Amino acid sequence: MPEMPEVQGLVDFLRSKLLPPDAAPARIAEVEVLSFSVLKTAEAPLEALTAGPVTAVERRGKFLIITAGGVHLVMHLAKAGWLRWTDALKPGRLRPGKGRMALRVRFAPLDGEGGDGGDDGGAQPGFDLTEAGTKKSLAVYVVTDPDDVPGIARLGPEAFDVDAEVFAALVAAHRGQIKGLLRDQSVIAGIGNAYSDEILHAAHLSPFANASKLKPEEVSRLYEALRAVLESAIAGASGRPAAELKDSKRRALRVHARTGEPCPVCGDTVREVSFADSSLQYCPTCQTGGKLLADRRLSRLLK
Repeated sequence: MPEMPEVQGLVDFLRSKLLPPDAAPARIAEVEVLSFSVLKTAEAPLEALTAGPVTAVERRGKFLIITAGGVHLVMHLAKAGWLRWTDALKPGRLRPGKGRMALRVRFAPLDGEGGDGGDDGGAQPGFDLTEAGTKKSLAVYVVTDPDDVPGIARLGPEAFDVDAEVFAALVAAHRGQIKGLLRDQSVIAGIGNAYSDEILHAAHLSPFANASKLKPEEVSRLYEALRAVLESAIAGASGRPAAELKDSKRRALRVHARTGEPCPVCGDTVREVSFADSSLQYCPTCQTGGKLLADRRLSRLLK
């Protein structure tokens, strides 16, 4: 699932394409809905996006927002969605309901990019939203105010807007496991399964630790790890084309999705706890004093 660093990387990339500092801003030429389930709200008509140039490309939590024509195209890539940019989309509309394609956005030709009736055949720059798998969770909204999107309205503050004192208060007030707090978008926006694993590994804390029972030094360590992990991930995503962001993320991860591999810190084997539709990874030596955490899915099967 794309999380805050990757979505920020997409924002930076799209800004370079749509809001170049030395040229006029891009204009949306057409929006094609290719999956009937992807468009959750069309408070404003899709055509409104073509009424004026792109004026902003922003991020809120894991949401990507493009503003054009006075309205907002809000996208949440969910677990298996992604954005693929192409400098020259082929002309012609696509047939809805086929394969991974969910949405296509075409832009009027950018400076030096096609659309002149030459060898490109009238191709236009643009991007596709795609989603792998059968569980369709990718969501698109067209709204006059991003806060009209329920997921945005529920978001807590951005991770970097939370100082150490506020963070300590949030942790102390949470009665559940610390990993759940890190992933709760209403508490802190932008952190998901992967980076919560990475943050907890860097902080040397068990994902099952009770948040309200953490010692002050553990909370301080967790806060520093949160900032360090996210800052490093954002730096790794900065300046990369959209096509490279997912692979860049995978290469940088230390424990998440590394089950069975050696921990880069201590050399112990990275372990996994599986749930119904997700899993977490951790290092026993670094995080749990050598204790193996119970695999909830396996435990249920053995009952």
